[in-house]
Amino acid sequence: MIHENAWTTYNADELQKLEKLSADYIDFLNKGKTERECADELVAMAKAHGYRDLAEVIANDEKLKCGDKIYAVNMGKMVMMLNIGEDIVKDGMNILGAHIDSPRLDIKQNPLYESDELAYLDTHYYGGVKKYQYVTLPLALHGVVVKKDGTKVTISIGEKDDDPVFMVTDILIHLAQDQMKKVAAEAVAGEALDVLIGSKPLEGEEKDAVKAGVLDLLKKEYGIEEDDFISAEIEAVPAGKAREAGFDRSMIAGYGHDDRCCAYPSAAAMFDVENPKTTSCGLFVDKEEIGSVGATGMESHFFEDMMREVLDRLGIYSELNLVRCLRNSRMLSSDVSAAYDPLYADRFDKKNAARFGHGLVFNKYTGARGKSGANDANAEYLGLLRNVLEKHDVVYQTAELGRVDAGGGGTIAYILSLYGMQVVDCGVAVLSMHAPWETISKSDLYEAYKGYKAFLIEC
Repeated sequence: MIHENAWTTYNADELQKLEKLSADYIDFLNKGKTERECADELVAMAKAHGYRDLAEVIANDEKLKCGDKIYAVNMGKMVMMLNIGEDIVKDGMNILGAHIDSPRLDIKQNPLYESDELAYLDTHYYGGVKKYQYVTLPLALHGVVVKKDGTKVTISIGEKDDDPVFMVTDILIHLAQDQMKKVAAEAVAGEALDVLIGSKPLEGEEKDAVKAGVLDLLKKEYGIEEDDFISAEIEAVPAGKAREAGFDRSMIAGYGHDDRCCAYPSAAAMFDVENPKTTSCGLFVDKEEIGSVGATGMESHFFEDMMREVLDRLGIYSELNLVRCLRNSRMLSSDVSAAYDPLYADRFDKKNAARFGHGLVFNKYTGARGKSGANDANAEYLGLLRNVLEKHDVVYQTAELGRVDAGGGGTIAYILSLYGMQVVDCGVAVLSMHAPWETISKSDLYEAYKGYKAFLIEC
């Protein structure tokens, strides 16, 4: 059902399901503003649906079998889920892969300083951001601080109604003549994205009294000392809850749609498919916004190593069986696409752009310029998926990420394709992608859920 506006297809029952999914997703988005928080939420959801920790299975020397549901966590930032089917080697897996990290400001390891009786936290932006969008925006601090004795302090400040918020300041328009002449990329420097956190001096202190006051509060309320920032991971993210948007409440505005609007329906689809013939796999990974690198990114060996453990628990491990399992698998790289914005029409090829409300988006290829860095899906695979989606009345569309030579981007798709499996990018269209607040259509979220579920059932 390509190019159809999904809103015109729903009956009362489907509208009710759509609104329920949207409400649950908003709740997920509000609870998961960092990759750690998303991972915690996903694990809690998995446990509630009968999934068991693979680490416990291994520790207890238990065997796995068809029908078992397990999950594994990597460093608190990456989650894998499996609902084991009949023949994991011959049939491979149906994989839904999304990322749970989003652009933000990371607090540096030596961040706290005072300048002219104002206290700041120094930051380093993470992922592709327009730096000027982060000035004068209410920010919340989320993350963990790990002390020398191993004690972990969880930080979440700025989300409750009575919490303070933080912000990056900007020069007033009256004195901004030089700034206004700069190109957008240079209007706000990366080193100027420091978060204002205090202005009240500590009584009795003569030097850096405002900084001392902040440290005094941190010590009293959290048991944190200045040196503890060395072993901390704290992110400054937009403060406030995701909201319904538009007079008709047809949209959702919030922080982190990229890529949590694909991660959540992927997980929901996993939980709603019981006893699949073909093994269902959900991958929820970190570090996609900076190239999928590191121990918790898709390029790490975590997924492959966990599959070795699974095959071992099934009693069928060999390197050849692992290779066959991965090669025989199929994947939807559940990642967002750029929604066509008529206010910036010259950036898009309109006939090959994702339209709001027109359902699940397939990007046959991503990359930049001459498809550099792209995964380019096979026509045979797309033909199979078209058949599956239309059988389940899923509204879908195809798109490219803007005009040729206008820019480009990538996902985790190419990494999984290296195993020889069929992979295509498939997700939700987003307006204002990578901005502190992004917008999606509820109907596209719902069609993504329907499409992911159909994929797990039929492929």
